[in-house]
Amino acid sequence: MAMNPLSSTPGGLHAGHRVSGRTWISASRGRSPSSRRLATDSVHAMEGSRSTGAEPPYPSAPRAWWAVSLLLVLYVLSFVDRQVISLMVDPIRKDLGIGDVGASLLTGFAFAAFYTLFGIPIARLADSKSRRAIIAAGVAVWSATTAACGLARSFAALFLARMGVGVGEAALSPAAYSTIADAFPPRRRGTATGVYSLGSYLGSGLAFLLGGYLIAFLGDGRPREVPFLGELPPWKLVFFLVGLPGLLFVPLLATIPEPSRRNAGASGAASFSATLRHLREHRKAYLAHNLGFALLAFSGYGSGAWTPAFLQRVHGMSIADSGIALGWIMAIAGTLGIVFGGWLADFLAARGRSDATMRVGLIAALVWIPAGVLYPLVGSRSLALALMVPALFTSGMPWGAAAAAVQEMTPGPMRAQATAVYLFVINLIGLGIGPSAVAFLTERVFRDDAAVGRSLAWVGTAAHVLAAAVLVSGLRSFVRARERSVTASR
Repeated sequence: MAMNPLSSTPGGLHAGHRVSGRTWISASRGRSPSSRRLATDSVHAMEGSRSTGAEPPYPSAPRAWWAVSLLLVLYVLSFVDRQVISLMVDPIRKDLGIGDVGASLLTGFAFAAFYTLFGIPIARLADSKSRRAIIAAGVAVWSATTAACGLARSFAALFLARMGVGVGEAALSPAAYSTIADAFPPRRRGTATGVYSLGSYLGSGLAFLLGGYLIAFLGDGRPREVPFLGELPPWKLVFFLVGLPGLLFVPLLATIPEPSRRNAGASGAASFSATLRHLREHRKAYLAHNLGFALLAFSGYGSGAWTPAFLQRVHGMSIADSGIALGWIMAIAGTLGIVFGGWLADFLAARGRSDATMRVGLIAALVWIPAGVLYPLVGSRSLALALMVPALFTSGMPWGAAAAAVQEMTPGPMRAQATAVYLFVINLIGLGIGPSAVAFLTERVFRDDAAVGRSLAWVGTAAHVLAAAVLVSGLRSFVRARERSVTASR
């Protein structure tokens, strides 16, 4: 699923294409002072790169694809560790004596606040330091703190452990996207980025599948005796069983390449102030992109956090059965949705749509509405599960294209930092607030645990309508930002 917008380096600087400083600065005349400063910074970076000789070679194809494969596995594991808690909301509520809003803080805010808080400074390191080392440290932290969730005896202790999971996972995606972008020539970056992006729905589906099968294996829900730890209920054992295996992958990161940074120049990573100047210069495009996709994440994370409880409360499914059913649907339909979204971006771009990556998000926002609104409201369990298939398919469509659009708009030395800003916005709004919005409606407005389906329908509808409006308002500014970068490179 090679995405056409990634057939050039971000900012329109094609590999091997020589750009004179005079052309670049000339293209910036008539713009704001911040734009001219950014242009000058870019010239210095490019001339510094030329002064060092030819651009270094890419890693061999087997080594580059091995890196993508391992990063994909880690991305899957990260979603397993962050999402499995959603399957066990009701037993956690019971054991800790909390309500839906308290549970939503554990599933969403505790993770998202620190994921977003640490994302940008870690991304800054990823633009200049060893990306392998940063990812390795992150995997170790999130795996250990996921297991630590199984030791929590109070809301506060579980909240702190979930914060640790967020800090660890903040190290992965900015460094991974930067690594992939520098490991592949422009014509293959879209495919490689799309393969990595599959991890979100594969991981979410696997979280529910593993959780469901583990709960079924553990049996009747009674506490089990664990050496040195005493009796632990099944939900705590699940955290141990999904968290600790991640530590086994840390040594494998030494086997992936640390590719040379493309278009980085002599100065390496751009300063965060230079990145902010670039974002301000193209603020309409970035704002529409980040906010539009964040609203889709708001719906997606809200649904992911509470659909298991919906199946258990409204349709009487057990924790194990709801996890297994939802896991298969999410892993298959969501993953196919990401693949289709990448193909659709290619299809639109081949027919002259320079806004293809943004337009995929707009299409997905609108096409989701019929199935996404109906599945939480129908009375039949079978029909609800059937409607989840197109709902999750369309939920998956935007995400490969969304990540590709960030890379497309951003110069090489700023990629990880711009990606971190994008992740900051979508995770703070999507994961930080989405689950709590559903919980608030259920607990404080409808005042009925069984009304979680209505809450899902209201939150999803509002988020998708607003997302469509925001994305359509940003199509022209996205095209202008893209064309200005291409023009400046000629």
